[in-house]
Amino acid sequence: QVQLVESGGGLVQAGGSLRLSCALSGGIFRVNAMGWYRQAPGKQRELVAAIFSGGNTNYADSVKGRFTISRDNAENTVYLQMNSLKPEDTAVYYCNANLRSRGTLRSNDYWGQGTQVTVSS
Repeated sequence: QVQLVESGGGLVQAGGSLRLSCALSGGIFRVNAMGWYRQAPGKQRELVAAIFSGGNTNYADSVKGRFTISRDNAENTVYLQMNSLKPEDTAVYYCNANLRSRGTLRSNDYWGQGTQVTVSS
């Protein structure tokens, strides 16, 4: 029922920019946090950026100063503005949402299908 749909990936030259979007829909929930992860071939999936219900954010050291995560005021869409892209940013980017069902203390993680970001040198 819960769906996360990413968009905005593509091919860009080093130094360029992309903006990823993740639309969250379905279910009855409260958003604890949303974030972006990425996985490059042969590497572990890693957290890129996260934004929490109170508005605080975390970034991987490798993207600080280049990427910005944000969300809409309804907390149903999260964005990742990626500037000064580097070839090492090439990966499949996954949207993640940690949701709590309303009226419960249970939280679960949900994932989008991923969107490919390729940065050419």
